[in-house]
Amino acid sequence: MSESNGHSFLDRLGALLMREPGDREQLVSLLHTSFQRNLLDADALSMIEGVLQVSELQARDIMVPRSQMEVIDVKEPPDRFIPLVIQTGHSRFPVVGDNKDDVIGILLAKDLLRFYAGEEEFNVRDMLRPAVFIPESKRLNVLLKEFRSNRNHMAIVVDEYGGVAGLLTIEDVLEQIVGEIEDEHDYDEDDDNIVQDRAGQYRVKALTEIADFNAALGTSFSDEDFDTVGGLVIHEFGRLPKRGEEIRIAELAIRVLRADSRRLHLLEIERLPQSAKAAPVEQ
Repeated sequence: MSESNGHSFLDRLGALLMREPGDREQLVSLLHTSFQRNLLDADALSMIEGVLQVSELQARDIMVPRSQMEVIDVKEPPDRFIPLVIQTGHSRFPVVGDNKDDVIGILLAKDLLRFYAGEEEFNVRDMLRPAVFIPESKRLNVLLKEFRSNRNHMAIVVDEYGGVAGLLTIEDVLEQIVGEIEDEHDYDEDDDNIVQDRAGQYRVKALTEIADFNAALGTSFSDEDFDTVGGLVIHEFGRLPKRGEEIRIAELAIRVLRADSRRLHLLEIERLPQSAKAAPVEQ
């Protein structure tokens, strides 16, 4: 970079910074102006906006609700709950006593290696790490700082009566800043919105317009209330579903492949045989 170009960049940056924002809206507007003038790239802008959002969100806004928590019963032997550990792929699990309100500790999946190693005196209670409890009103920026300082990666969210309302992980908080941390269902943003695999199933981006979806799969969903397939699926669930949840809509079985706490990303869709169309919804 030449000296003249360097001064030009600094002058432009300085000019923007001199426009001191008076409130959050002006700050966001300033950031977008910086992006439009190529002083920030799209990723940097998205992360800064994520940081601003985290400072306003509370634990209740992004927690995994109690009904969707994957927990281990302390009274079950390892060979009973290990299939759950393998199926979900989580690295940490709340361990409960009598019910989900009775969280007695956190089990790390890696500690189960001692069970596979053939320890004669393997006891789940001995493996537990202390559980961290936080109120629903906990600010995410404060929680992230605490996660970093105490090296905990999971917190149990409790309501005003002391009952368990849900849980949060450090990954959930970080995803508010950097977006979803990719998994095995990553896909190229340049891929087609609808892709059929060899098994006859379809992988469909949630932002696919319903008209395009109808044309590709021969369905007849209305686009009067929803523009996208994701909007239709969220409406049928009655909430924002989590990854791995399934639902049946008309002649289709739909499974969520990718989702974060804010939106759906990718769906797996399979046509049901005629006899299965009337089967009940499983959530």
